[in-house]
Amino acid sequence: MALRLYDTMSREVREVFAMDGESVRFYCCGPTVYGPAHVGNFRTFVLQDIFRRTLETSGLKTYHARNLTDVDDKTIRESQAEGVSLGEFTDRWTKRFEQDCEALNLLSPHIQPSAVGHVPEQIALIERLIEGGKAYQAPDKSVYFKVDAFEDYGSLSRLADRQITTSSADRESSDEYDRDSAADFALWKARRPEDGENYWESPWGQGRPGWHIECSAICLKHLGESFDLHSGGVDLVFPHHENEIAQVEAVTCKTFARHWFHIAHLMVEGTKMSKSLGNLYTLDDIRERGHTAEEVRYVLLSGSYRQPLNFTFDSLKAASKALKKISDFASRIEFEDEANGIDLANKFGPFQSVQDAILNDLNTADALGKLFGLIRELSDAWDKGEYQDNEEAKESLHGGFRAVLDLFGFRLKQKVKDEAPEEVVTWAKERWEAKQSKDWAAADLFRDKIHQAGWTVKDGKDTYELSKS
Repeated sequence: MALRLYDTMSREVREVFAMDGESVRFYCCGPTVYGPAHVGNFRTFVLQDIFRRTLETSGLKTYHARNLTDVDDKTIRESQAEGVSLGEFTDRWTKRFEQDCEALNLLSPHIQPSAVGHVPEQIALIERLIEGGKAYQAPDKSVYFKVDAFEDYGSLSRLADRQITTSSADRESSDEYDRDSAADFALWKARRPEDGENYWESPWGQGRPGWHIECSAICLKHLGESFDLHSGGVDLVFPHHENEIAQVEAVTCKTFARHWFHIAHLMVEGTKMSKSLGNLYTLDDIRERGHTAEEVRYVLLSGSYRQPLNFTFDSLKAASKALKKISDFASRIEFEDEANGIDLANKFGPFQSVQDAILNDLNTADALGKLFGLIRELSDAWDKGEYQDNEEAKESLHGGFRAVLDLFGFRLKQKVKDEAPEEVVTWAKERWEAKQSKDWAAADLFRDKIHQAGWTVKDGKDTYELSKS
């Protein structure tokens, strides 16, 4: 049985398969590294991780590319505000993002190309677009994509079903815009005073790439003119993904991505996430409230990726109980966790219904429901001695459970026996002392060091507790 997944372009659930017959090549729009990613961002990355795990635990190879946006309006603006170089600024936030990904047990992409690292490729693509009559340099010295020169513009978002009006005066120079109509958008942005030293030489003068062109150029270089699947949050359908398609197909005349996989928005406590509401929770924010990254991962898998998910702190408490049931089951069946990557040869055995559920349009909620039903049934069978002296059945049970853990990316808590390194213990003590003396700045500093080292500190009334993130 193959994975069937909803395709945003065709509006149908379709089979995902490898075009080259060897590995599923897919691209995920990565973070803009100008600050810490929040739980809404991570819903997308966790679901993309599950997509990859679903393919690999069904025996398929993958090639996963995820970019880093390290030059755009936001990264330049924020680095200038801090008075540091763009590279120093984005490197710091890239490391923070990668630490959070590790805490959430996300598989590392096979490649993680950056926008800054692919400026020559972006310039080369822009040159091809100009040569083909699909782009032009405007009087402001910037280069724009000519939307009305690409007949299929709007096919992904269904914008083509509505009015599209463009003219030489209708241009969009911002990297991001929220409009329900098309505008000629910037491919190359002429140097401005506020850009500082963040510019490159080009055939059109000094400047920098626009936001949309980076993903197109990166895909062409690393995945080719056509590949298996492209993914991102639903907020990227328009304009970002629409513009990506136009930029590539205008020069290749080939289908850019054969499948489009988009993840719906996250709500927090029933409300839309926003900076003004103060609910853009990061992993550190959630740890401060006594919860773990694994609980976050569980909650993000608890609903359909095609529907908005309501993230609550009560759901984190429920996740903690659910994860304990999984760990307790592992102990009951004498399962030894020796995880070392995903074994493509693993079979689900008695857990086959879990795999079948997730292969049906990545139905994580149904798959989790089936898992807990099986945990009850198999626990009873174990207690009745049905696996005693039956090594073949026991091996199938353990192998299937291993496949389930690989599929969901769950780590067994009771197997973590690591003791905190000496420096982490020291930081925890110093943080506690700082809190007692009400030196909140010092306490926050030590907390950040502890989190960056992969540990969580939870305060009690008279003491504190360290645990592995």
